[in-house]
Amino acid sequence: METLKERTARGLLWSGLAGGVQKVLNLLFGIMLARLLTQADYGMVGLLAIFSEVAGTLQEGGFINALNRRPTVSHADYNSVFWFSVLTGLLLYGLLFAVAPLIARFYAIAELTALARYVFLGFLITSFGIASRAYVFRQMMVRQSAAISLSALIVSGTVGVVMAYHGYSYWGIATQSIVYNLISTCGNFAVARWRPSLHVSFRPVREMFAFSSRLVVTNLVNIAKGSVFAIILGKVYSAADVGNFTQANKWNFMGWSTVSGMTGSIAQPVFARTAQDAARQLRALRKLLRFTAFVAFPAMFGLSLVSHELIVLLLTERWAAAADLLQWLCVAGAALPVSTVFVNLLVSRGRSDVNLWCSIALAIVMLTSMLMAAPYGITAMTGACVANHVGEVALWFWFVRRETGLTVSNLLSDLSPYLLLSLALAFVAGVAASPIESLFGRLVVKVGVMAAGYCLALWALRSKIFLESVTYIMKRWK
Repeated sequence: METLKERTARGLLWSGLAGGVQKVLNLLFGIMLARLLTQADYGMVGLLAIFSEVAGTLQEGGFINALNRRPTVSHADYNSVFWFSVLTGLLLYGLLFAVAPLIARFYAIAELTALARYVFLGFLITSFGIASRAYVFRQMMVRQSAAISLSALIVSGTVGVVMAYHGYSYWGIATQSIVYNLISTCGNFAVARWRPSLHVSFRPVREMFAFSSRLVVTNLVNIAKGSVFAIILGKVYSAADVGNFTQANKWNFMGWSTVSGMTGSIAQPVFARTAQDAARQLRALRKLLRFTAFVAFPAMFGLSLVSHELIVLLLTERWAAAADLLQWLCVAGAALPVSTVFVNLLVSRGRSDVNLWCSIALAIVMLTSMLMAAPYGITAMTGACVANHVGEVALWFWFVRRETGLTVSNLLSDLSPYLLLSLALAFVAGVAASPIESLFGRLVVKVGVMAAGYCLALWALRSKIFLESVTYIMKRWK
């Protein structure tokens, strides 16, 4: 039987490989779509994102995390969550179907009525897979989950590109999302060794409600905080501005979510299994922090460094404004995976209350700062967003320190070597590439200098995380 360390390493490996392949595929599909569609097309779907996310959070109900925390989980527990999610999904879709004309009137875009009713089918489909996702997550079935995600991405991306090519504009983006949700839901249902039954009791849902409801409210707050740009921009600026921000945020999300996905797929199960041994849990936390810093800092500062060359070469000069925003957003992208590890630790220890109240406080600060920055343009608003995300790390750390005894010196020793090395190499790579006029030449030099310099420096410094990662990958390869 595999040890927890072996399952963790295997989970990180599969998450990393799958995440990397997914981001490459997202990149390819994104390039094709960006060349076929306009900023306004992206903006149309972006205006509806917050409604789908809110509805999706409500029908998920926080039960995936709640089921993971239970010492034992029975068929009745999964069955209760399944039917609760389905019924909630049907209710919410009916409600949003009815208010779609009001959404269109709010943005003064008549076409949004039909588009909204179509887009909202995505979260309704997802509601049928919540219990299966919880099973896959609890069992740490990372390899199966990776295969499902890749299959869904390939099929949905192909559908979106074909529709865009044939002139369906934003309908192609909407269909891509629906197809992805459909394949993901069917895939999780297929691999989970559990099936729903008609003998339903909602008692397990009621037992988990106190914990899960706080997660729901927290997620709603985070959605509002993350989507407030779209709402403000949709009212203050043009659909093209929304499209530029959506494109930049998409690339930033592809970067930091890869790291968060690697750790997120195993963090809570690992923390739950070490909950009875404080010293062991602290060691697991610190190792995850080091791994997060080891991957996130060079990846995100590197993406910021090459954002202009990458966007202009792949998406053409008309997306140059998105590249400028991406440079800022990548700074937040470097901090977000660290915050994600902290939040996973708190949730695994049952502190959904801390997660809730901190998220509310952070959302208030975020909203206030962005409203103050709005008159100064989209760049100033993006800067306010970045500053808030970086500041979140300190707040989450304060609560994690109280729970685990993690000290400031622990945190600095775990993060600062990778942070300082990444910043230094980004500066060196930028200087080395500055005399080169060719966009492609600058891109190659920046990536080459930063990647080679990072690996050589860590090898020379005998970085434990670096050497363990290389050794494990070579072992699995053989």
